[in-house]
Amino acid sequence: MYKIMEKQVLSDVTKLMVVEAPQVARKAKPGQFVIVRVDEPGERIPLTIADFDRNAGTITLIFQEVGKSTMQMGTLKLGDELITVAGPLGHPTEIEKYGTVVMVGGGVGIAPTFPIARALKEAGNTVISIIGARNKSLLFWEDRMRAVSDELIVCTDDGSYGRKAVVTEPLKELLDARKGAIVRVWAIGPAVMMKFVAMATKPYNVKTIVSLNTIMIDGTGMCGGCRVVLDEGAQFVCVDGPEFDAHKVNWDILLSRLRFYGEQERLAVERWKHQCKLDSAVTGVSA
Repeated sequence: MYKIMEKQVLSDVTKLMVVEAPQVARKAKPGQFVIVRVDEPGERIPLTIADFDRNAGTITLIFQEVGKSTMQMGTLKLGDELITVAGPLGHPTEIEKYGTVVMVGGGVGIAPTFPIARALKEAGNTVISIIGARNKSLLFWEDRMRAVSDELIVCTDDGSYGRKAVVTEPLKELLDARKGAIVRVWAIGPAVMMKFVAMATKPYNVKTIVSLNTIMIDGTGMCGGCRVVLDEGAQFVCVDGPEFDAHKVNWDILLSRLRFYGEQERLAVERWKHQCKLDSAVTGVSA
């Protein structure tokens, strides 16, 4: 069992949990993920490791409540335990001294962007970070990202904080202003955001890395649900990734696969909410 040592509410739908998992923390590297289960019958939830503390034996997980399992996980309190935290899994980010790099984090993707930016900065790179969300309430870790970046640009779609822009706008401006100087871009966030980042960087021939963990189901290569089509053929995100060259990803197929279980996910949320109402009616305690 894996105890929740700290819990923070970052927004109405975004939660942070520091979880006691010493064996995972001891080996975790930027870019890797864990598979979490809330309880015995619970489904497997792939979550990228947002931070780790080897001395304390903890890892930090940040997630949005978008489906039944993440909503259920969001109800856990300080001191509660997760039944499974398996990992670290996946290939870690390739950290080298590249030169000037740009990190693009969108929404909850800001979380896994942080440890990569930190490691790249420690390796001697000049790190420019762009973080964005739909509105101010969905932004988090601005202070952390600023601490590991030489320059930080903050955007919101609605202009409620920072610059009113989508993340690709300042990215294109940087690529124009610093032609040849920016040698690599990382982008983590919603799939459609990563697609447009890839489209923005391709004309400049700047290698762009994306993390595709949101498409994973099983996390071990057994189910085939996270198959992603690249220029050279199909690969599995969980065992071959989760990071891939953004310019080689067939984004149309990926976006289509992300919608594949939409109806089942909707029904699972409805059943879970209905059961919560029944339980609260019996116990007299609000869910």
